[in-house]
Amino acid sequence: MNFRGFAASLRAPLLAFAAMVALVSLNGVAAAADVQPLEIVTKSGVQMFSVEMATTDKERETGLMYRKELADGRGMLFDFTPEQQVSMWMKNTFLSLDMIFIRADGRILRIAENTEPQSTKIIPSGGPTKGVLEVIAGTAKKYGIVPGDQIVHPLFKAR
Repeated sequence: MNFRGFAASLRAPLLAFAAMVALVSLNGVAAAADVQPLEIVTKSGVQMFSVEMATTDKERETGLMYRKELADGRGMLFDFTPEQQVSMWMKNTFLSLDMIFIRADGRILRIAENTEPQSTKIIPSGGPTKGVLEVIAGTAKKYGIVPGDQIVHPLFKAR
């Protein structure tokens, strides 16, 4: 086999490898494909976030598991349409998170702050929930995010 034949034979595996690398985030875990802006309207102002969407069963099951870091202003929004009781846990999640449970109208129902990494303890929504926003622990306190604040995102319909 000449050099051109050898190089051509490597092209497909190298392209496949490059595609796989492109799907892996900086910390080594595949990220949800769709990243969208999200706003939280608090008494002290509007906080902007970039969120990965978790809309499939697989994306919701994996969530932020195995991540080693999550930047301030980043997060994951879990779509649980239709509104329902939701339970979360921290199994295989290395970061402490704030879990923000959101009603269908976009109002924050409950916040589970500073969750325990790798815990299998069940974290309930405390009522019907359409979405759960996971952000790095301390975010709610840092920005004054409280139950009743409004989430602005296409997933939620404000009343």
